[in-house]
Amino acid sequence: MSGDDIDEVLKDPRLRDAAIKLAGELVLSREPGRLMKHWREKVGIQQIGLAKEMGISPSVLSDYEGGRRKSPGSQFIRKYVAALIRVDRDRDLLLGSKGADENPDAILSIGEFREPRSVSDIARILSLDVLTGEEQLGRMIYGYTVLDSIKAIYALSGNEFYRIYGSTTERVLVFTRVVMGRSPMVAVRVSQLKPRMVVVHGPERVDPLSVDLARRERIVMALARIGVREIVDKLSSL
Repeated sequence: MSGDDIDEVLKDPRLRDAAIKLAGELVLSREPGRLMKHWREKVGIQQIGLAKEMGISPSVLSDYEGGRRKSPGSQFIRKYVAALIRVDRDRDLLLGSKGADENPDAILSIGEFREPRSVSDIARILSLDVLTGEEQLGRMIYGYTVLDSIKAIYALSGNEFYRIYGSTTERVLVFTRVVMGRSPMVAVRVSQLKPRMVVVHGPERVDPLSVDLARRERIVMALARIGVREIVDKLSSL
């Protein structure tokens, strides 16, 4: 298969969905280079190896990851996505759930939706109180991660924290066992990758500072009052 031939990838429904999500994420990202580096490291391949799979010079890939080249074109994205999925097909670190298994206590549940769901859909299904980001209710969500907030903050640091994003950042992160909501939003604030939506579960009242942080980062923030098991069951069924 040639570096820019994505047709074989698109024949497999699971791989096709992943390819569409990855390509869409790159197109929409404000920092596509950081995202490309994150995915490559998650798959566990060096720049030179992925560049060879793409049929390009390692320096070109390095320039994109380092932000020295802006806005990758459609042909580059086709090569990148096809190569990344081919590399990951056997490892199943990006498309599957092996990365999540390494921290089973911190990550309670993680998955990608069968079909994209709007922020409004998620808010309705989980009976959420939306605290900020109402203007983004029409944005689409592609996956979810439910976290034990205390264990996540202590156990998931650096690159490990990025594993909670699965195959896309356009997802909802649900933090359980939250006291006021500040710690989850601080963790998200300092992360290079941002989720579309953050849901906190546990507090009766959410710290205004955490809501302000979410507003500044243009992240939808909401409060969940239903049980954790019900949250997991509803999200995993989508």
